[in-house]
Amino acid sequence: MRSPKESWFAISRQLSPGRAAVLTAWSFLLPLSIWCVVSYVPFIWHPDVKLEVGSTGATVYTAGDHVGKDYFPTLLAGARDENAGIAEAAAAGEPIKGSSRDNVKLLRMVLPIAISNGVLTPADDTNDAAIYGVWRRLATGDLVMSSPALSEENLSVIRDNWAIMSAISETYDKSALEKQKLLSLIPQGKPANPVYLPAPHEVLIQGYKSWTEEPAEGRSSMGERLRSSIIVVFGGFLLAALVSLPLGIVAGSYDFFSKLTEPFLDFFRYMPAPSFATLLVAIFGAHQSPKLALVFIGTLPHLCLMITKTTRMLDPSLLEAAQTLGSKRFHLLRKVVVPGIVPAVYNDLRIALGWAWTWLVIAELIGVKSGLTEVIDTQGTRRNFDQVFPVIFLIGIIGFATDQFLAWLRPKLFRWTEPKAPGLMGRWFGGVQNWFEPVLVAYRKG
Repeated sequence: MRSPKESWFAISRQLSPGRAAVLTAWSFLLPLSIWCVVSYVPFIWHPDVKLEVGSTGATVYTAGDHVGKDYFPTLLAGARDENAGIAEAAAAGEPIKGSSRDNVKLLRMVLPIAISNGVLTPADDTNDAAIYGVWRRLATGDLVMSSPALSEENLSVIRDNWAIMSAISETYDKSALEKQKLLSLIPQGKPANPVYLPAPHEVLIQGYKSWTEEPAEGRSSMGERLRSSIIVVFGGFLLAALVSLPLGIVAGSYDFFSKLTEPFLDFFRYMPAPSFATLLVAIFGAHQSPKLALVFIGTLPHLCLMITKTTRMLDPSLLEAAQTLGSKRFHLLRKVVVPGIVPAVYNDLRIALGWAWTWLVIAELIGVKSGLTEVIDTQGTRRNFDQVFPVIFLIGIIGFATDQFLAWLRPKLFRWTEPKAPGLMGRWFGGVQNWFEPVLVAYRKG
């Protein structure tokens, strides 16, 4: 028998598993959709311009740099005015003398676009002969850039410069570049998010590269960094759990220990754990140990107080029944209190593990920077946020996956705490009840 249409907003009622799964999916899809909209819909936001061709003016910009949308026209005007002055001097028969350094820098400005189009590779960043050849092919029309394409204005600049360079030498000759100042390429770019909010595909690409590319000599791979961070989080958490479990259970069971420990723990938990950083380095050195100690300090007081409260919430009737049967102090603690609170303490440990993850970044900045935090700090300082986001997401994914695994494991470890699923007849009678309930309510109101 079909039940009445289920409401999405029924107070104090669980949604069906299907609807719960849909909402869980949307909880992730909504922020991702907003991120995609502001990144890919041209007329929404995009306060910056991401340069595809840089600038060699008073302020040097390279491909990939961001400039404000309001400032971009000023940057264009500066490059065009400079070129107008160079062209006027050449037309007057008094060309401005160039420097090989400036002209080589100008030649290399086509490198990022050449790499994007697959014409050159990053290894050609100082291969000026190959870059010179790209200029020749662009000027003669043998090479057409498409992804991204060069503007017609820049192609005109390349042809004018090549006319000057080819008159001196068809092949690369650094000394020949000193004879005349070349026209500057005109900055070009596309609308973009601010540098601190890269587009999703940029984050995915950099995340993939960070895991697949070989690290520089003397640098740790992402796998090694992840392993180091996991040791810090779980090491500090396990130490806190080893201290908090016995202390919290004893304090929750005996008022003597409660009055002895809780006031100080309550006081201590308000002290910012990072304020102990210098002290921890002085005690444990500058490497891994102070990082574990910070996670321990940040997690311990909260976890201990939670376990204390959980212990106090044990059903008093269980203690009374055990005492009636002759249980004494330690037997009562071991056979009644501990088994009775284990499922609830399991939940406390899940929450505390989440706290331990939140201390990771601060902990790994202590002493010698290490682990995933080194990537976040170093690349964030360099404003390479497309390399920062993959690490942040990785931490979130690992923490969320760990919590979901522990939640899945709980009913298998503590079966007696889960309500027994109704059988076939129970489900049928439940459906009948759900069907007739609105009718009965309407009848009573009538």
